[in-house]
Amino acid sequence: MISPDFATLVFFLLVGHSLADYPLQSDFLAQAKNRHTALGQVFWPHALFAHSMIHGGFVALITGQLWLGVTEAVVHGVTDWLKCEGKISLNVDQAIHIGCKVLWAAIVALGIQP
Repeated sequence: MISPDFATLVFFLLVGHSLADYPLQSDFLAQAKNRHTALGQVFWPHALFAHSMIHGGFVALITGQLWLGVTEAVVHGVTDWLKCEGKISLNVDQAIHIGCKVLWAAIVALGIQP
């Protein structure tokens, strides 16, 4: 786990998010996680799960809290599904993702356990 200092956690959680949502999300994965694309018609549940697990893995590794990684994977998957369905915009999607990282950092910094 990274230092439980709030600012340090936020920094590294945002680094993890930036890696997982951009270079680690290939064009294939970005298209395949959306059920409305040609690739997504075949792959969307698997691709959305994989993308969400990448995010959850970063959160678990950075915070040292498996339960936060699982929570991140679920919230990230639901958020991206809503974006792919056109129910929220890209900006709202990113605001939710960043807000979650701040929340996870606060939970760890405050020593909150499930």
